Amino acid sequence: MRTILEHDLDAVTWHKSSYSGGDGGNCLEVTHDFPTLVPVRDSKAPDGPKLVFRAEAWSAFVENLRSLGA
Repeated sequence: MRTILEHDLDAVTWHKSSYSGGDGGNCLEVTHDFPTLVPVRDSKAPDGPKLVFRAEAWSAFVENLRSLGA
């Protein structure tokens, strides 16, 4: 499995959730620049730590949230 180093994330395009309000509140950002991995960061702390999920795990997580009506 490919690993992502911090410098790999310097030039990616981050996408904020469509559920995010304009007030800069609690929000996650993800990047789709890696086909098999989904890096995630806190939009309030873009230089802070990032979590990296396998794409399948992230998709399952998002689908589960949708099924809960979140």
